[in-house]
Amino acid sequence: MISQAVQDYLKSIYKLQHLNPDDSVSTTDIAKDLDVSGASVTGMIKRLDTMGMVDYSSYKGVKLTEKGEKVALEIIRFHRLIETYLKEMLGFPLDKIHDEACRLEHHISEEFIDRINQLLGEPRFDPHGHPIPSKDGVITEYEEKPLSEIEPGGEYYISRLSDTDKKLLAYLELMNLTPNIRIKVVDKAPFKGPITISYNGSEKIIGNEVASNIFVKI
Repeated sequence: MISQAVQDYLKSIYKLQHLNPDDSVSTTDIAKDLDVSGASVTGMIKRLDTMGMVDYSSYKGVKLTEKGEKVALEIIRFHRLIETYLKEMLGFPLDKIHDEACRLEHHISEEFIDRINQLLGEPRFDPHGHPIPSKDGVITEYEEKPLSEIEPGGEYYISRLSDTDKKLLAYLELMNLTPNIRIKVVDKAPFKGPITISYNGSEKIIGNEVASNIFVKI
């Protein structure tokens, strides 16, 4: 059995590594992501290195091994399928599903998650728009950009929302700015000013910071 702490670390490293695929992950970033001390991170990373889950150098940082990535993708699969179940079947709001899934993901069996997957129709993306790894670790990805970087003109579909700010998630859901919604950038004020968008038959003005947390398929 792999402990809950080990699973949390592997999931965190995978997420941080995915943000910068060419770089190793620093222990400082892991400590910040998991809200733990640097000493705790160093101790766990050395343990993971011994387990063959990561490659670690005190000067270069951490990278998942193939073994570590396999475990990380499995727990991410559990997490995102639970999020989808909470949203689609139980009606949880977007800003509540992450924490609830974190509590549940370590305590259910593979058979249980397989049944959830079948019940949901084998979804490829969770409610935030993050890809759900398949049982054999395959993950669907596509090219996307923050809405804040899109120039006025063409129409795009929202692909993903950043899920780091619960209040922002609640706001975006209230505004119906969620994955698969078709939007058009009508106007952009200079110097990171507000952005005018059109969707669902109406125009709205949103701030640049809000737009930077909305990703669209390109």
